[in-house]
Amino acid sequence: MALFTIAEPGQSKPRAPARRKRAVGIDLGTTNSLVAVAKEGKAETLPDAHGRHLLPSIVHYAVDRSIVVGDRAALGDVRADSISSAKRLMGRGIADIDYQLPYELQPAPEGGMPLIKTMQGPVSPVQVSAEILKVLAARGVQALGGELDGAVITVPAYFDEPQRQATRDAARLAGLKVLRLLSEPTAAAVAYGLDTKLEGTIVIYDLGGGTFDVSLMKLKRGVFEVLATGGNAALGGDDFDRAIVRWILEQAQVADVAADEFSILLRIAREAKHVLTDSDATLLSWKGWSGLLTRAIYYTLIDGMVNQTLKACRRVLRDANLDVEAITDVVLVGGSTRSPRVRDKVREFFQREPLCSIDPDSVVALGAALQADVLVGNKYGSDMLLLDVIPLSLGIETMGGLMEKIVPRNTTIPVTRAQEFTTFKDGQTIMSLHVLQGERELVSDCRSLARFELRGIPPMVAGAARVRVSYQVDADGLLEVSAQELTSGVHSSIVVKPSFGLQEKDIETMLLDSQARAQEDKELRSLREKQVEALRHLEALETALRVDGEALLSKDEFARLEQSMTSLRKVLDGTDAALIDKLTHELNDRSTEFAARRMDRGIKAALAGHTLEEIGH
Repeated sequence: MALFTIAEPGQSKPRAPARRKRAVGIDLGTTNSLVAVAKEGKAETLPDAHGRHLLPSIVHYAVDRSIVVGDRAALGDVRADSISSAKRLMGRGIADIDYQLPYELQPAPEGGMPLIKTMQGPVSPVQVSAEILKVLAARGVQALGGELDGAVITVPAYFDEPQRQATRDAARLAGLKVLRLLSEPTAAAVAYGLDTKLEGTIVIYDLGGGTFDVSLMKLKRGVFEVLATGGNAALGGDDFDRAIVRWILEQAQVADVAADEFSILLRIAREAKHVLTDSDATLLSWKGWSGLLTRAIYYTLIDGMVNQTLKACRRVLRDANLDVEAITDVVLVGGSTRSPRVRDKVREFFQREPLCSIDPDSVVALGAALQADVLVGNKYGSDMLLLDVIPLSLGIETMGGLMEKIVPRNTTIPVTRAQEFTTFKDGQTIMSLHVLQGERELVSDCRSLARFELRGIPPMVAGAARVRVSYQVDADGLLEVSAQELTSGVHSSIVVKPSFGLQEKDIETMLLDSQARAQEDKELRSLREKQVEALRHLEALETALRVDGEALLSKDEFARLEQSMTSLRKVLDGTDAALIDKLTHELNDRSTEFAARRMDRGIKAALAGHTLEEIGH
């Protein structure tokens, strides 16, 4: 293999400059999507051949087997058969969809994400998203003059593991190499942090078409650290549109409409919403009905939803132990923040004028492009360091149906955390591991992510095995869990890729429930822990009595121990934690002498047949 190329003086060829790698940032949105590129620290969104930067996130599967994406899918006779807002279905089950859609769903054959009925047959939300990504990627290829080396794709900060994995799957179907999944609020912080050199404590208020995210971020010397996140994965401008549709139906005294007519009403509502951004009223007409929708009426329709976003903002501040006065800037992201009502409410809540100097529709894609340019290897200036956090705690089930948190919520990612556990019974060779997500103390109140087993544990007495359970969350928020018995080295692991995500109500209520029931959960956990400890004592003592009870105890001693065990069993399923604890300690005290005799007997058996000189050696 040649290490050097030698040339005569004056004959060496100039070294070709290294090819600048081609990378894009993609904002895969619920209502609209964009693609952007960055060069030398400056980012710009890419238009289509007609100069349109926004690509409506709409796909039409035509009867002639063609697939239409974007503006054409939203026009004319294809509109009623087009698929919109597929992002809201990503990584979710059919039972999670409790709102009306302008198309029909059917359950997947093996559960998981629902399939969408089209004239070409059923398709998954992942396939729909892949078609949108293909169009955006093609813009990047056209603008950069060649195949892409990678892409950064943004997701809502509140997307859980299944939703993130579904996004990666869509990118793979589109032929894209994913450099990283980047939270939308973090992408916005990248764009504003680089363009205006912000330092301080910043709130990213991101209200898009289908999701709401709020992130509290610390920006200092190029480091973007997310202190806390919150939001609602099923609340956005689409819900504003539906509120207007419901108002129209109520005014027109119509109870319900077919899917194609509902699609037409959504378009009317969306246009009215846009008009009310700059006007005080707009006249609406539909099937012989007409009416005036004023800003005042519109505000009554959406105020409840806007107030929900502010409640999430309040929770995020509380999570970070900060008050409103500590916030230096508020950044508005998402097309729905163009609403004067939203801006007024955000201004009033945070007591400061929100920042919106970058187009709120473009800011996420621009930040993603800047990050993609760095990750693909095109260096400029100083590198950015992004520190995202996980939105909900990750843990494992322990005895008594308890949730043991291993990675607490708001932990910076990527992260690896480990904790040691042990066996509960003598001779136990298999350990079942149940991976959980949530904030409550009991397994029944948390979300199950996955189950797997660790087999081949050497048979030992209870508590002797050392099982190290490791949780690794990568930069995309995807989770891998592994377990290893340390004395033998046996190992097992699982990558958590559940088929569907959190239910809509779970995302909003998990944190609220954990706060509202904190004291109740604390008491329940204490009770379960005392029950588990009592059960461990009972089972260990029962085994010991079967083996050595008659040989080492008198009838009276044996009877007293059995009486104590019976008393403890009677209260074991009750709710008096103090009484269980008291009787457990009494049983432990009464069995101490028996344990000492067993130990003496074991030592004598071990020494039998050996001289003192042998023992000394």
